[in-house]
Amino acid sequence: MEFYIATETKAAGLPFSSAVRVGDVLYLSGALGNVPGKQELVPGGLEAETRQTMENVGAVLKANGLTFDDVFKCTVMLADMNEWAAFNRVYLTYFKPDRLPARSAFGAAALALNACVELECWAHVGRVG
Repeated sequence: MEFYIATETKAAGLPFSSAVRVGDVLYLSGALGNVPGKQELVPGGLEAETRQTMENVGAVLKANGLTFDDVFKCTVMLADMNEWAAFNRVYLTYFKPDRLPARSAFGAAALALNACVELECWAHVGRVG
């Protein structure tokens, strides 16, 4: 097992790893639309938070030598399921149409920092050699 804690996660004083690799799977912690390194959300509501959430996920993937092409499973948590379509509009721009991850989604009564969205992803780590 390998634990990865992003500099931004450390800077924000958060009590978890950004991702953990077990075998050929990288399990990413749930990501919010927070300003990197801070416990504050980007302004602008769900779509802005979704963009920042995806950028935060992308940063963890990149730090581990991966891209959105390597993501095979996502779990979406929305504070308001009526925002499903708005979330999807942004989310879909990060994936190729023929490489959409398997996905689950559910509504949550409340999310950390009073966020609109939280996203948890799993990615495949290809082996070299």
